[in-house]
Amino acid sequence: MIPLPIAASTVLTWSKIPHSRDYELTRNGEIVGTLRRPSIWSSKSIAAAQNREWIFRRGWSGGTGIEILDSPSERRVATFKSGWTARGVLTLADGQTFHMECKGWWHPVWSVVGQDHQPVLRIHRREKTVELANVSGFSAERLSLLTMFAWYRILQAEEDAAATAFMAAS
Repeated sequence: MIPLPIAASTVLTWSKIPHSRDYELTRNGEIVGTLRRPSIWSSKSIAAAQNREWIFRRGWSGGTGIEILDSPSERRVATFKSGWTARGVLTLADGQTFHMECKGWWHPVWSVVGQDHQPVLRIHRREKTVELANVSGFSAERLSLLTMFAWYRILQAEEDAAATAFMAAS
């Protein structure tokens, strides 16, 4: 994997790996990160980027939260508490917080917003692109974690919406 670029003008692209539930994040055709789900029955996903791996595990905090663990140590590095709409707050182990927001018709643009209320990154869901917006002062590792988690959260929100629609139709 190539390192995640720290340039604000960088655009990254997501793609689903055929015949799997896994995804790749690329820049100019080179892999920057991966997101995989070990099993359809598993409540966790594994993200890899910047020579690091994280485990995203659902069900923390009464079932509404997500715990982010460093892999393989399984040391908690962050927690996410979702809000009523697709929003939520990501709190890193060092106390830094980020808000996730979605805007537009059917939530096509998701943003990770820093404590200064400025977007750090935007994910354009329909175009499957990630735009690094305000990245000065962030390490490549932190940007990788934020990017991988944001994509995971979007996929999770879509799965939850599909399950709800299926249950309502039954």
